[in-house]
Amino acid sequence: MINKNIFIQTIGCQMNVYDSDQMFRLLRPMGYKKTSSIKEADLILVNTCAIREKAEQKVFSFLGRLLKYKNKNPHLIIAVGGCVAQQEGNKIRQRAPFVDLVFGTHAFCKLPEMIASLESAKNDDFGITDIDFVENIDDLEFESSFFPITGISDFVTIMRGCDNYCSYCVVPYVRGREMSRKPEIILQEIKEKVDRGIREIILLGQNVNSYGKKEGLCSFSQLLYKINEIKGLKRIRFTTSHPKDLSKELIIAFGEIDKLCNHIHLPVQSGSDKILKKMNRKYTRKDYSDKLNSLRKVCPDIAITSDFIVGFPGENEEDFQETLSLIKEIEYDSLFAFQYSDRPVAISSKFLPKVDEEIKNKRLNQLLEFQASISENKSKKFLGTIQKVLVEGISKKGEQQWTGRASNNRIVNFTSPEPVNNLRGQELDVEIIGVCAHSLKGISQETS
Repeated sequence: MINKNIFIQTIGCQMNVYDSDQMFRLLRPMGYKKTSSIKEADLILVNTCAIREKAEQKVFSFLGRLLKYKNKNPHLIIAVGGCVAQQEGNKIRQRAPFVDLVFGTHAFCKLPEMIASLESAKNDDFGITDIDFVENIDDLEFESSFFPITGISDFVTIMRGCDNYCSYCVVPYVRGREMSRKPEIILQEIKEKVDRGIREIILLGQNVNSYGKKEGLCSFSQLLYKINEIKGLKRIRFTTSHPKDLSKELIIAFGEIDKLCNHIHLPVQSGSDKILKKMNRKYTRKDYSDKLNSLRKVCPDIAITSDFIVGFPGENEEDFQETLSLIKEIEYDSLFAFQYSDRPVAISSKFLPKVDEEIKNKRLNQLLEFQASISENKSKKFLGTIQKVLVEGISKKGEQQWTGRASNNRIVNFTSPEPVNNLRGQELDVEIIGVCAHSLKGISQETS
């Protein structure tokens, strides 16, 4: 078999990272090996994201830089997949004619067949576009045996698509309707990864809280209890949760499942009921706050993070102040905030009035500054505490400094009092002795 090089450029969310690994798994039997050099590539695969305008701009900017490589090597295959591919289809090849393949979010199961067709094509103008949806999410079964273990944490997709149709979001249009994987396949994939050294699993889905409902499978909380029984696994995380589907059973699970980390990312998007209704989020501010209060009763130390959209059409100063008051009320550990931008197909692109770009930018900066002070104060409360840290490896600062994450998802850089050959994958008690902008400093209380 002739060895060929593949360069993979992944843009976007953790699910895209997972999907890129799956694509490589499919292409590896065809003789492809990963390369970090575009110049050495026989195949360049771009896995794209369309959730925000900047992510989409990154795609076309990157494609523009590939033309010179195609001109130097006419046999170079350039393939574009993911959400932008699903959204734009053949328009990508019209805008960038040198692209050979455009495939959608559900079409990558056909990658070997499509790449083989391109490799054997005699006509340099031959190209393929495939953005059809498939119905069975388990058509692509996972095999992890050849993947090198480069860390102690890994992703597992448990479902794809979304049925919520938030007015600003393109996910249902580019990822399709909600589909859940069978629990037995998920459990088998996790077991294989744990057997090969993975100690933390991050479950992925557009809305993991609604896992299994359509198909009549087990609930998400029931799936978590099953995963908790896997020997060798130390931690379970998940993202992303939709507040309207955060069930009482899942809240209880945070108090009962010992491997479930005390952290939840629960995107709220706005603190204004008026804006939440326009966003079609299907919950009120009070609904959201009540669920977080219930979570904190079950798990008092739980870290809460969130997403916010600033400058949604019709958002006035009063709406924005309600968002700031929610941030003050909840006291998030950290958050992500973005300026609203119209997305193709999304209903909100037709909403008026639009918020001025200068006002959006001002509000975003004000929100981030407000949260920064809250995050700093929350971080200071960890000084002198003992945190259980799952060690990821040696810190960039030297062999006597290690790095890992606490259960609350905070990065902890720490020293060990004695030289230790390998702490990777172990859980250690670490005393927090310092606070940085985005991490904690500590010293290990034990060696092994």
